[in-house]
Amino acid sequence: MARATNSPASRKRRKKVLKYAKGYFGSKSKLFRYAKEAVQHAWQYAYRDRKKKKGEWRSLWIIRLNAACREGGISYSRFVEGLKASGIGLDRKVLADIAVNDPKAFEALIAQSREALTAKSAAKKS
Repeated sequence: MARATNSPASRKRRKKVLKYAKGYFGSKSKLFRYAKEAVQHAWQYAYRDRKKKKGEWRSLWIIRLNAACREGGISYSRFVEGLKASGIGLDRKVLADIAVNDPKAFEALIAQSREALTAKSAAKKS
């Protein structure tokens, strides 16, 4: 008996891969063998970069916070240390948003951070 190749399913699978590869350059979008490889690489990069994106956003927030802190006359690391000492539990995303959209409120946060740092250093000395 002849070997059955399950042609409809194979064709459907190949068409699906070629559909994902639409827009790729040259034979990567036309030929199944090369399209399959390109699509697999694209999915690997997409998976990796979904994780990477979170770190990139965090570093952007830190850059914005550092710039805003320096305008207020304090370094970013000292600012975060002061916030932790004063018990303010805002994350970097929210702090960066406040720094950009509400500078007066951010100045108040800087003042609170400074107060907590001075209280901490005074407690350390005594």
